[in-house]
Amino acid sequence: MNDADELRSGKGHRDENFPVASWLVHPRHRKPILAFYNFVRTADDIADHAELPPAEKLNLLTRLDGGLTGANREDAVAVRLRAALAERGLTPKHAQDLLAAFKLDVTKLRYRDWDDLIGYCSLSAMPVGRFVLDVHGESRATWPANDALCAALQIINHLQDCKSDYLNLNRVYVPLNALAASGAAVEALGEPQASPELLACLHRLAERTERLLSESDVFSTMINDWRLGLEVSVINTLAHRLTRLLMARDPLRDRVHLRPPAVAALTIAGVLRGTSRRAGRRLLAPSQKPRGA
Repeated sequence: MNDADELRSGKGHRDENFPVASWLVHPRHRKPILAFYNFVRTADDIADHAELPPAEKLNLLTRLDGGLTGANREDAVAVRLRAALAERGLTPKHAQDLLAAFKLDVTKLRYRDWDDLIGYCSLSAMPVGRFVLDVHGESRATWPANDALCAALQIINHLQDCKSDYLNLNRVYVPLNALAASGAAVEALGEPQASPELLACLHRLAERTERLLSESDVFSTMINDWRLGLEVSVINTLAHRLTRLLMARDPLRDRVHLRPPAVAALTIAGVLRGTSRRAGRRLLAPSQKPRGA
């Protein structure tokens, strides 16, 4: 087998739905975050590769895990991430959780219900934010809000890509019980546009994702690093816009991704909102001190 990096799709951190180590993040933190991203992107591309047989995908993902632990040096992305983790004294667990998620992508093509999907997100999405928080030395008290944000981002991606995931990979992240409750069949995901039943199902899932996302609205104010707090505010703002698009549009037919001008405008809005919230937190803090403190 070749170096896993040779199997990359060509997608980079600037091509993602949401910011990855953007200019808002302090330069000293970008190197480990990008090492983590490149490792994860390589593993994700392996799991999604159109020509590799499942057994080879699983072998490559296992080999990447060995590169993280020092069992081998066959894949440059694993070697680089292992070095970045050692430099910061960080655990490989978050990356290993993501490898477990990508193995599920190879072996598990359907999800039973919302809880089953959230279980997948606990491996495929939540560790990403937890890693970034660890890089910044943030408290684990931030993890519940992080987990809500990251799970919502993952489900937004699933709803946006539900047609292509089904047609290209035979993967269905739309919970089967939600489809059944709406009277929609899995095969409806491959049609040019959603049936009324499927559209109702997808809109209800978008509404549920919006409620989940709202649990992360306080996240940016919980973060000590102000630059990371602003990045989280931007991501939260972009995600709310996407859930609202998904509550109103048909992802099988309509555009449910943001164009660059909208991303730019929402980024500015997210920075301003984040700045205002953090300023409010600083102003509120003295009044919360015990008298005489």
